[in-house]
Amino acid sequence: MSLLDCFCTSRTQVESLRPEAQSDTSVHQYLVDEPTYSWSPPSTRANEVICSTSVSHYELQVEIGRGFDNLTSVHLARHTPTGTLVTIKVTNLENCDEERLKALQKAVILSHFFRHPNITTHWTVFTVGSWLWVISPFMAYGSASQLLKTYFPEGMSEALIRNILFGAVRGLNYLHQNGCIHRNIKASHILISGDGLVTLSGLSHLHSLIKHGQRQRAVYDFPQFSTSVQPWLSPELLRQDLHGYNVKSDIYSVGITACELASGQVPFQDMHRTQMLLQKLKGPPYSPLDVGVFPQSESRMKNSRSGVDSGIGESVLVSSGAHIVNSDRLHTPSSRTYSPAFLSLVQLCLQQDPEKRPSASSLLSHVFFKQLKEESQDSILALLPPAYNRPSVSQPPVSPWTELECDFPDDKDVNWEF
Repeated sequence: MSLLDCFCTSRTQVESLRPEAQSDTSVHQYLVDEPTYSWSPPSTRANEVICSTSVSHYELQVEIGRGFDNLTSVHLARHTPTGTLVTIKVTNLENCDEERLKALQKAVILSHFFRHPNITTHWTVFTVGSWLWVISPFMAYGSASQLLKTYFPEGMSEALIRNILFGAVRGLNYLHQNGCIHRNIKASHILISGDGLVTLSGLSHLHSLIKHGQRQRAVYDFPQFSTSVQPWLSPELLRQDLHGYNVKSDIYSVGITACELASGQVPFQDMHRTQMLLQKLKGPPYSPLDVGVFPQSESRMKNSRSGVDSGIGESVLVSSGAHIVNSDRLHTPSSRTYSPAFLSLVQLCLQQDPEKRPSASSLLSHVFFKQLKEESQDSILALLPPAYNRPSVSQPPVSPWTELECDFPDDKDVNWEF
């Protein structure tokens, strides 16, 4: 049996995964529910989508991204029986090597086991010939990275950063409670729905600390991260030595992401890996004010050609007409100043010694997040432009599905990650 056959076998199992169908011996029994934040089951309309594994039930509207080394296309689509907008990731499994198939397996299977409002879920999974279809909720605001490129090229306000980071750290805390290291925290893997819900995606690099029923203290598995991911990685992950790493490496990535959201730039983006590691290991923790670790002006984030994101990552192209909204709610002061609470959070996360970094659980109690305790999801909506709710009328629906429609032009963006 080939790995592709194994994937299809696992795919069939994934489709049947429902909370009520889990046995006492399943993986699901080891998952920890966060007591403060309960997971809400999908709505009736979402349940209909979850049960729809027929390609005829989906009308592809427009391609909104490419990625996974150009093997995956991302589409905005409509579930025709209910009219629900969804995101569909389409991957040709025959073009995937063994390592990529394993990454797909992990992301798809774990998405069905996890039950937390701040973890992005896959509604259903099925195959059309050799093509894998993954149906997910459409996240109207897309990723935090796309928001930066489109509306906040100079960085977000602390109020918006607080809302986004709090949701992401809640999801991360759930993963850590269940013995998992995310290993891919960054703004493009933080998604925002049309009603203001923040979710964490990008599970393809996730690694479990649980082996043979025991939780390991450290991990020595060092996957071949692409160079585009390295700026967010912790020093211990980049070092790849005998000390290994643990969940605290994700906390470091949270600190880098906080700098990314605050400045509109990715620290260390243009540095060689060796120089990057030396920079991360030397001196005291840096802050968003340390311009030396940021790209030069010509490498700064440029405004996206669209205000729409795929809803599951970065790299989007939709001809809906981008524009920068000039209003008080989108205003970012030109003179960048940061509160002591925000600087404290960043410096705690970016400690070189992993043991000095806070846990995700304790990070949620940081003074920077205290203002959120009595606020609702509506507060983040007041800080954002209007959500994108429907596909561009200038692009007709693509239906029915044929494999020929996976022959895409060469000028599509290819930075989206599964």
